[in-house]
Amino acid sequence: MKLYYFPGACPLVSHIVLEWIGKPYETVRLTFAQTKEAEYLALNPAGTVPTLVDDDFVLTQSSAILNYLAELNPEAGLLGDTPRERAETRRWLSLCNSDMHKTFTLIFGNYYTGDDAALAKIVAGKAAEKLRSLFTLVNDRLRGRDWLTGKRSVADAYLFVLLLWAGMKKIPLDGLDELGKFQARLNADAGVQAALKAQGLA
Repeated sequence: MKLYYFPGACPLVSHIVLEWIGKPYETVRLTFAQTKEAEYLALNPAGTVPTLVDDDFVLTQSSAILNYLAELNPEAGLLGDTPRERAETRRWLSLCNSDMHKTFTLIFGNYYTGDDAALAKIVAGKAAEKLRSLFTLVNDRLRGRDWLTGKRSVADAYLFVLLLWAGMKKIPLDGLDELGKFQARLNADAGVQAALKAQGLA
């Protein structure tokens, strides 16, 4: 199994999950330029990361990869044992992947604003406000829980990476103490540390 990634980008979620699963895997670090080369585009025509290759099966999109890894390794307990537990995991995974990650794209890039710096600043400010409201929702969810669903899941790995991005982009999370406790727990996790070190982030 092979994971293609940029350091610190969303493939870090899959990298952490691969560590939690504990089976052999490889990683391939890419540059942005390499994702636009013919060899990589043959695997992932969108020219994005992550891409997971498992023998002759090629899979893209973080949510799909995370569900695949969890279902392929049920003994790791990263998705849930019952339909309701799995639905709960997918609910929080969807919030992280669809709502929060998508909002971060308005801060990370200028795809929607082009070279208009003033507009980019306004959009980034509004995105930061939206992220604060979403992180508040997650903070409330974590009250009395170590994990989003009560058990460690793929959604927790995603939340951890989003918190790294929030720190990098100085999203105001003051007063959201449950998130701070969660991040401290994950920072101390051996699998998280292994993935961070492998990507040169720790």
